[in-house]
Amino acid sequence: MCVMVAFGGYISGWASGTIGGFESHTDFLARFGSTSGSGKRYLSKVRTGLLTSMFNVGQAIDCFFLGRIGDMYGRRFGIIVASIIFIVGTVIQIVSVKAWYQYMIGRIVAGLGCGLIAILSPMLISEVSPKHMRGAMVSCYQLMITLGILLGYGSNYGTKRYDDSRQWRVPLGLQFAWCLFLVGAMLFVPESPRFLIEKGRYKDGKRSIAKSNKVSPDDPAVIMEADEIQAAIDRERAEDEATWGDLLDTKHKILQRVINGIMLLALQQLTGCNYFFYYGTIIFKAVGLEDGYETAIIFGVVNFFSTFVALYLVDRFGRRACLLWGAAGMTCCMVVFASVGVSRLWPKGKKAGITSQGAGNCMIVFSCFFLFCFATSWAPVAFVIISESFPLKVKAKGMALAIVSNQMWNFCIGFFTPFITGAINFAYGYVFVGCLVFAWFYVFFFVPETKGMVLEDVNVMWEEGVLPWKPASWVPPSDRDATYDVNAMANDYQPVWKKMFGK
Repeated sequence: MCVMVAFGGYISGWASGTIGGFESHTDFLARFGSTSGSGKRYLSKVRTGLLTSMFNVGQAIDCFFLGRIGDMYGRRFGIIVASIIFIVGTVIQIVSVKAWYQYMIGRIVAGLGCGLIAILSPMLISEVSPKHMRGAMVSCYQLMITLGILLGYGSNYGTKRYDDSRQWRVPLGLQFAWCLFLVGAMLFVPESPRFLIEKGRYKDGKRSIAKSNKVSPDDPAVIMEADEIQAAIDRERAEDEATWGDLLDTKHKILQRVINGIMLLALQQLTGCNYFFYYGTIIFKAVGLEDGYETAIIFGVVNFFSTFVALYLVDRFGRRACLLWGAAGMTCCMVVFASVGVSRLWPKGKKAGITSQGAGNCMIVFSCFFLFCFATSWAPVAFVIISESFPLKVKAKGMALAIVSNQMWNFCIGFFTPFITGAINFAYGYVFVGCLVFAWFYVFFFVPETKGMVLEDVNVMWEEGVLPWKPASWVPPSDRDATYDVNAMANDYQPVWKKMFGK
């Protein structure tokens, strides 16, 4: 059930996985590229950046203007609307003949659809999943993204042998099938019980909870969860309907959660992941591999199968541990990748054009290690955390701002990477090393653990100001006794080094 909802991530992954290959296809270059002095067709850095990254601008715009659809008409209906918008964008791209800006407009429109999916899919999954499986279920969204990227790479490899528009139009045409599947899947999954109860459909909400947990609607656990949701909704209604100004509320720690979501999804992009995903084919040509498509497929395989590991880790060891160990692992891998690229890849200088095969192989290996660390940590877990953090009243708006942050940094990396790598080559990796070190410290001091909690308890924990390194000792209000000290969870007088390294 959650996999069907998460399939929206597959559509986004397919769009990301195919564009880098398109920009290397001969027919795509002939139609949308420029002619060099030697008569060779190529895409300029500006055009490459725009064709790659304007998709993310569409996603960011959508979060502001269409994000409320899920609150007004339901999560499932919103996902269906998003699929239709994506189909319109695909049509604009596929009918492009010579005008590169028409193709770019199609990417923007398709991005509008994917932006709405990026909000509603994780939101719906988090709201229908049992609490003990919620982390793994929300991570399925990222799993589907990685599957889309992998099969997108594979489609480019399969169509590169053609010498006409089939090179890129066949992978684009397959997007129709993916969208139709997602629309069909929405007919078989339950609507969010929180949405249903908010709209006064209490019995339908109970049935949704019961279907997700495979029990009777009259089961005591189902009734208790439905009552908790109703109570939370009643409290929120007493405070009037949410506005954008409510995101600035510090009394209930809403602003802190907004900042946390914005930072987490910004840092997810600043790990450097899309440096490999968008430009993997081009990167591996730079290290001496003429058929970069094959190595891109290796990337996709590592990324996809590593995400299965994340499904286990996120609910076994928790969100914080995954993010901290992931940031540490990626830092080590990126240091090696950048250092080898700067000092060993071109033994006689870049202008000589001679690359070291050993250095190239080392860079590929550590790229794969990097992707393993990313796929088992920051790729899924950042979305898990933001889908759990916000109360229902401001959830759509809070998640929208976080997604906007993610997509705007995604745009910056997609657009500026050709310019930066053209100037400093693989020293670009050191920029990401700095971001990863910052990410580790940010998570330690500002991101609390939410493993195993119902969403209403997560809200209470935030409101009580529990310090991020203390949620393991936090007790929900329903389980507390007279000796529980709320203030102790919000204060810590230990030295910083003990907070970081003490047990």
